[in-house]
Amino acid sequence: MQYLITFLEGMISFISPCMLPMLPLYISYFAGHADKKHHTLLRAGSFVLGFTVVFCLLGLFAGTLGAVLASWSTVVNIVCGLIVVIFGLHYLEVIHLPFFKGMQNTHEITSIFSAFVFGVIYSVSLTPCVGAFLGSALMMASTSGKALQGLLLLGTYSLGLGVPFLISAVLIDQLQGAFGFIKSHYRVINLVSGIFLIVIGIMMALGLMNTVMAWFS
Repeated sequence: MQYLITFLEGMISFISPCMLPMLPLYISYFAGHADKKHHTLLRAGSFVLGFTVVFCLLGLFAGTLGAVLASWSTVVNIVCGLIVVIFGLHYLEVIHLPFFKGMQNTHEITSIFSAFVFGVIYSVSLTPCVGAFLGSALMMASTSGKALQGLLLLGTYSLGLGVPFLISAVLIDQLQGAFGFIKSHYRVINLVSGIFLIVIGIMMALGLMNTVMAWFS
């Protein structure tokens, strides 16, 4: 269940208001001087690998920290849950978190290696943009209390974020209509996203995540 949640959080991050409008620009950078579509896909894949490595390391750290604080699991659950609830309230525009702003600057990608480096840099710049859902995934990793599970959770989050990038790199022209529909319904998307985060945060604070996981196991 936790992996499904983090995967969905990654996908929702992809369509966030500060990421989706920039997608055509990102894809143009992936294309660069590539004369074939599979070159663009390789660069997009290397880009995804770059931010996946960073996010997985963050998950590993969060899980390790949770293991160290295992004896304080109730407090960790409450604190992490409340943080996720705050993220949800931000999406609902009940409160304003000024540090959640999108990345605006990019650089031309001319090779697979430069795409990987850009993915690493992007992961840092991306954090304020998708901080709510990335933060939720990290809080979940912390409450797991296991380093490996933390790594896998953030790997799943990266997969949810990365797969749409790869699909878009190949089908960017065909997906323009879908992107336009999403952009025109951002208010509804933010409302659903905020409620989703608040529910997850409450479940984490009450220590119900393991119970819910048991239902689906």
